[in-house]
Amino acid sequence: MIDLHCHLLPGIDGGAQDLREALLLAQAAFADGITHCVATPHIVPGRYANTLSSITREFEEFRAVLDAENIPLKLGVAAEVRLSDNILDMVLSDQVPYLGDWFGFKVLLLDLPSSHIPHGTDKLVRWLRKNKIRPMFAHPERNKDVIRDFSNILPFAREGCLFQISAGSVVGQFGELVQRCSYKFLEQDLVTVLASEGLHNGRRAPALSDARKAVERIVGVDKSWNLVLGNPGKIAARHFSRNGNTMPCTLLPHA
Repeated sequence: MIDLHCHLLPGIDGGAQDLREALLLAQAAFADGITHCVATPHIVPGRYANTLSSITREFEEFRAVLDAENIPLKLGVAAEVRLSDNILDMVLSDQVPYLGDWFGFKVLLLDLPSSHIPHGTDKLVRWLRKNKIRPMFAHPERNKDVIRDFSNILPFAREGCLFQISAGSVVGQFGELVQRCSYKFLEQDLVTVLASEGLHNGRRAPALSDARKAVERIVGVDKSWNLVLGNPGKIAARHFSRNGNTMPCTLLPHA
């Protein structure tokens, strides 16, 4: 499987706090069947002041340690970027760590606050689309405006936004309301990627296998594998080809 949202890089956000924990997370991801992972540390103004250059530096150092420790997880790097006015400057100065590409558009993993959909989000989305950037909303099933009224997300679907739901949401780790909301995304065929959002060992571990099986019961086996292999492979291909790592076959495992 290919995981497009996790927090493996040590000491730079709310994920792995040190190198030992980061290595344990990488081992846990591979043991769960994740062969390729794009690390997506937070960029949150005023809280996690990560930048393209600082994230890239941490990524290169950690990837070298993975190789030295013979941990076979293949690693790429992007970021989970909190919605803010800073995004415009980041785009214009070419400082966005993009998740990958989707049909001619760059993909930005966009993090909404969990409390609401901020006023003006629609305008930002249209501006990004004009600049050939397609936002992928990170875990929108946990946004309270979406949980309260699912129709709040539909204008963004019509604008061509992509949606990533998290493994923990599907298996009920965030409660019944979030789980039901994740099911709505699946039932309406709005999900592009299922990702671990792995933060630490335990409840928020980088794991996808159980969630994929749960998704299979809702959308069927083919679509469930597409969310953890086919679509993520298309989006993240340039990360791994650039780093000299081959991508896994994106045919369904049972084919």
